[in-house]
Amino acid sequence: MPLNPESIKKTAAKESALFLCLVFFGLVMLPFAVYMVGKSVFGEYGGAGLSAFYGTLHSAMWDGEPAVLLLVLSPYVIWQLTRLTIWGFRQTRWRRQALT
Repeated sequence: MPLNPESIKKTAAKESALFLCLVFFGLVMLPFAVYMVGKSVFGEYGGAGLSAFYGTLHSAMWDGEPAVLLLVLSPYVIWQLTRLTIWGFRQTRWRRQALT
């Protein structure tokens, strides 16, 4: 199947939208969940609230802290690993069927 520019543009647009949505989730929703679980387990974050937690998290992200970058990018990385795993299983099944 030859690649045409329209299908490449459509795929790039879909992947870009997916990346942006999952990074938004990693920037907003995931830290909120981490904060709420931490608050219920350990108590209030350093005597401050949610905004202080977000401020600390975002400043650490811009400083390039690996743990924070992993937190923010983890939804996208998990999604890509899931896709890769499914692709691998399909390839293995296809090869087994071809050998029989």
